[in-house]
Amino acid sequence: MQQHAIRAVLVSFAVLGVAHAQAPVRITLDEAIDLAIAHNHALKATETQIPQSQAQEITAALRPNPTLTADALFIPIEPQNFNSNNIANVTEFDASFSYLFERGGKRHRRIEAARDATAQTRYQVSDAERTLIFNTAQQFITAQLAESNLDLANQDLASFQQTVDIAQAQYKAGAISEGDLLKITVQLLQFQTDVSAAKVAKVQALVNLREFLGYDAVSANYDVEGDLTYQPLRLNRDDLLLKALKNRPDLLASRQGVSAAQSQYALAKANGKVDVTGALTYSHMADQNSMGVTVSLPLPIFDRNQGEIARTQYARTAAQETASAASDTVLTDVNNAYEAFTGNQEVVNLYTGGYLKQAKDSRDISEYAYHRGAASLLDYLDAERSYRATQLAYRQALADYSIAVEQLKEAVGSRTLP
Repeated sequence: MQQHAIRAVLVSFAVLGVAHAQAPVRITLDEAIDLAIAHNHALKATETQIPQSQAQEITAALRPNPTLTADALFIPIEPQNFNSNNIANVTEFDASFSYLFERGGKRHRRIEAARDATAQTRYQVSDAERTLIFNTAQQFITAQLAESNLDLANQDLASFQQTVDIAQAQYKAGAISEGDLLKITVQLLQFQTDVSAAKVAKVQALVNLREFLGYDAVSANYDVEGDLTYQPLRLNRDDLLLKALKNRPDLLASRQGVSAAQSQYALAKANGKVDVTGALTYSHMADQNSMGVTVSLPLPIFDRNQGEIARTQYARTAAQETASAASDTVLTDVNNAYEAFTGNQEVVNLYTGGYLKQAKDSRDISEYAYHRGAASLLDYLDAERSYRATQLAYRQALADYSIAVEQLKEAVGSRTLP
């Protein structure tokens, strides 16, 4: 976590420096994750639970305060009797110093329970960080997809604008009819609409990503760095399951919860032991000074903390069942993420294996044939729509694959996959 914080500080300085020059700031996925960990307010609020729990450890280690008691009896109220002789020989003075001696190892059990609670809190904070990292990565990929779609929309618009220009020239030369020219011109509206929609989608994606990063972490004119790329991975399901069972912070938190519940049970049993109060007293009465020692303890006839002992015993069983349920959840998450990963990888391979080239070749052939009168306008427009739809679907498949990889990392609980 310290490395993330250092990197985030360096990125923040770079962001602020470039923002001061009013230049667009581009951040990578790793930089986005570092900024989110360092600046996300929800995570920072969650992280305060650790020092709060550590403060509870201080409270648990405190010893009972001693008690000092003093009194004065038989003080004369008549003015004529209020003199040094009566004060010395009639008035009684008492002073007592008492201390509660805890039995049953209560203090040790309190400390142990508080430390187990802190350890569980650390895992819970790590789990919150794990969730934030996935959300940040997912939104970062969404922003990359929006930028990729915008680039495609601009390319398609520029390309089709050339077709419109050629069609207008052909119409003036009498090579095509006015009806064909109108069909091509109207089709241009779809490309212009695609560009506008892609611009809105990109702005919204960056705004949503900035919420995870923290509005004070990046400037308003920031952007994402890097394109959607396909990086094939060869992963083994069993290795992923083993690593998840070892690393998932929510599972580790639930396992630590078993230890915490056991500590609470031991503390409840210790609290059932009666404590002893010892007192040392001094008395001055009728010109006599004396000392006394008293010991007091409650008789455990009715209250032996039976209810709390029974409750914590059931709580310990509940913690064990919760840990087992968390283990099942981890296995389910990894299996689902692995299936999503393999499925999306197969889809991307279908596109890269030939469909992308076929869609482009079909569009290029139809365009070439149409411009030379060997194909109809409808065939050309249909090929153009198929090419655009294939490109959009391919980019969505890349985004789905990248998100599936991030989901697999979240399910395993590590940024490094085995």
